[in-house]
Amino acid sequence: MAAALSSTEAYSLLALSLACFGILSNTFSRADGEPLVASIAFSGLAFASCYALIRWLGGAFMRRGFKGRDLCKLRQTEIPETMGAVCAVVYLFTLIMFIPWPFYKDIVVATSGGGNRDVIKELEEVETGRLLHRFPHNKLASYLSAILSLQCIALLGIGDDLFDIRWRHKLFIPAIAAIPMLIVYFVDFGVTQMVVPIPLRPYLGELFDLGWLYYVYMAMLSMFSTNSINILAGINGIEVAQSLVIAVLIVVNDVLYLSPFTPYPHPATDSHLFSLYLLLPFIGVSLALLKHNWYPARVFVGDTYCYFAGMVFAVDGILGHFSKTLILLLLPQGFNFVYSAPQLFHLVPCPRHRLPHFNARTGLLECSRVEFKRPLARPIAESVKLLHRLRLLDVESDENGQVVSCSNFTIINLWLVWFGPMREDRLALGLLAFQSAFGVLGLLIRHRMALLIFTADNW
Repeated sequence: MAAALSSTEAYSLLALSLACFGILSNTFSRADGEPLVASIAFSGLAFASCYALIRWLGGAFMRRGFKGRDLCKLRQTEIPETMGAVCAVVYLFTLIMFIPWPFYKDIVVATSGGGNRDVIKELEEVETGRLLHRFPHNKLASYLSAILSLQCIALLGIGDDLFDIRWRHKLFIPAIAAIPMLIVYFVDFGVTQMVVPIPLRPYLGELFDLGWLYYVYMAMLSMFSTNSINILAGINGIEVAQSLVIAVLIVVNDVLYLSPFTPYPHPATDSHLFSLYLLLPFIGVSLALLKHNWYPARVFVGDTYCYFAGMVFAVDGILGHFSKTLILLLLPQGFNFVYSAPQLFHLVPCPRHRLPHFNARTGLLECSRVEFKRPLARPIAESVKLLHRLRLLDVESDENGQVVSCSNFTIINLWLVWFGPMREDRLALGLLAFQSAFGVLGLLIRHRMALLIFTADNW
């Protein structure tokens, strides 16, 4: 991989950066700071920085041993790995640098600092302290807790890439990384009630308080979101591209709560603006990484990106107060987790790598298989045969009807079972179309079909 940028790339990134700096300078001088416009400009800077750093740091990563071979290629050359760490660092720096735009003006007006020391206050204002009601403490606390949780998960991902942590050891760590976010949720929001569907209201009432179980649910959502991205992986571009699809769909959902799509001010406007502030820079760094990770990949993303991307979605959905919508957008990841469960929980032997098999003769990917060295238990064998009849597995049996092998339990291999061998980029595009279709369906369910079991949609 060439370390230097081409002239076209260098001038394009420079022009983009200068334009973004100009926008930021203009927005910061305005009374309200125009934080959404500033966030878009920061996203452009994040893209340019991440794009350049991936190119410049690739060689350094390889010299430190962060490299791997693409097993789905005829020529398995070594390329840089763990480049998701670069994205995570750029993203976190971007969030930190963005803080003055949404919060600085409130800090200046609400405190005696920031050049506001000589302003004379009325007696009643002095008695009640500074103008704290004008400063969005809850939003700033949520924002900082999001940064802290994302820093924790980035450290987990880097640790996993360094030491290859076992699944049973790292499965619950995302819940620990979510603790700062959950504490702030408890202090500043604290709502643990759920709206009861109409058919159940005669028994449970309109609202049902889950209490501490709601925090367990949010911790489990963090665990699922981070690990589900990591499970649906193995071919060029799929980790980053699926994350981009999910992020764009969440942005579409956020925009529906802004003018002119809804009357201003909407009660949920601030929450969805908060969501956009987190997602737009994420889209910027992910686009830069996808440019290098798409087929044929010049870098690998590593586990760091998968955990970091999943935690971005979890933090965004929980602090943005739309976790149910997030679950609808993660339906393909949920299906892949349930489908993979027999191997993840070792009911069926699970090889270390379940990525598709590359056929060197045809240049196409085929579903990879797990060989059974000993007979399966009868209930498991019958279940595997049933999945074969339902076209959810490709099973091979001997002359005695004994199952000797089957395709691996991942949605990537299932796609190859359904549609046959195909080139790697076509496989990735098919899965992305599947992700997009289910995401759009999820938004329709959230904003249209939900009215069948709830009295109103908060849109």
